[in-house]
Amino acid sequence: MLVFMDFEASGLTDDSYPIEVAWVFEDGRTGSYLIRPAPNWTSWTDSAEDTHRITRETLAEKGEPAAVVAHALVDTLSGHDLFASAPTWDGKWLGDLLEAGGFPRQLLRLRDTEEAQAEIIADMLGIDLATAERPPGEELPSMVEDIMVMAAMRERRIHHHRALDDAEEERRRWFTVRDMAEKQKSGMAG
Repeated sequence: MLVFMDFEASGLTDDSYPIEVAWVFEDGRTGSYLIRPAPNWTSWTDSAEDTHRITRETLAEKGEPAAVVAHALVDTLSGHDLFASAPTWDGKWLGDLLEAGGFPRQLLRLRDTEEAQAEIIADMLGIDLATAERPPGEELPSMVEDIMVMAAMRERRIHHHRALDDAEEERRRWFTVRDMAEKQKSGMAG
């Protein structure tokens, strides 16, 4: 099953760490944790705090230990297809969290949410992404790309900068793309 994830972090630096994680399954089930930083996680940027409004005090009082959160992620998300809108950063923080729980950094892998969108469009329209013809320089067939662009314009994503809100937004976008592809398919059949 598809799972859309998001992290909030202590900053956008190489030594930043996850402070909140959330996910929403394709079927709507959710999970969310504030993360108490591991002892060696010390980097903090005030600008990140200004964005997500999560304080170090809040993490100390309400956060779960990083190792506990890592075990919950592994127990809940193993075997599912995991997606994030910023897989490079989110993947870094996922790896940090897994490592804090004693797991290999690559135990759970994130893919870009746009891959999930392209795959559902291709599936709905009967396009094989591996063999589909593409105009020179384009990564996706134009029909797939067009639907993704229209969905992005329609949704005009607002970053809430809280992990659960942003993960739920990614799920909604995926459903918008799927619904638009279904309408496109119906129009092609008619």
